[in-house]
Amino acid sequence: MTVKYWMGRFVKRLNRFAGLVDCDGEVLPVHVPSSGRMEELLIPGAVAVVEPFPKGGTQKTRGRLSKILFEERVWVSIDSHLPNRLVREAIKAGELPEFVDYQKLKPESTYGDSRMDFSLVLQEHKSLIEVKSVTLVEDGLALFPDAPTVRGARHVRELTDAAAQGYLAFLVFVIQRGDARAFSPHKKRDPDFAEAVEHASANGVTILAYDCCVTPEDVTIHGPIPVRL
Repeated sequence: MTVKYWMGRFVKRLNRFAGLVDCDGEVLPVHVPSSGRMEELLIPGAVAVVEPFPKGGTQKTRGRLSKILFEERVWVSIDSHLPNRLVREAIKAGELPEFVDYQKLKPESTYGDSRMDFSLVLQEHKSLIEVKSVTLVEDGLALFPDAPTVRGARHVRELTDAAAQGYLAFLVFVIQRGDARAFSPHKKRDPDFAEAVEHASANGVTILAYDCCVTPEDVTIHGPIPVRL
């Protein structure tokens, strides 16, 4: 029988993309699929889900750290690449009202000096979508980023320029947990990014936020939550 995941306890982070998890007394080296700080999540002793790599992985990494149980109550998906797949699947399934009747959905489309996550055609308009993964929630408010992101601010400014050129431009924040009541740019952590998002919203870019239903076995987009700028 194929093991879908291991349950264990987080031990420590070795570097941005590697950590250790104790699974039934065996300390396993694992890949951490996000460069975010996640200081409130990656705490020694936190319950963790590890997805084993095929054929046992390597000596450097035996599996991928996919989820953390925050404060023993909320499952959080930490895979920063997963939101792109979730958004793509939801669009194709017609589950996101903003993108119904789409055409020509393509990943990784270049605009200016940035590579946007998706391009598509909506209502005969060329459209661009940039997706951001959110794991930080404080007092019910989802916040992005958890560390300054020059690249993220550049993406937002490119979207704003695209909107000025007639594109339909969307900035989508996927909160990979289910305890957020609203979303906001994290002004304290990255005022430049927050300013870029506010400017984008005032100049034609649609800002969207979706929370997720997260279990040890699965992650799915649950629905939209309010955006506070």
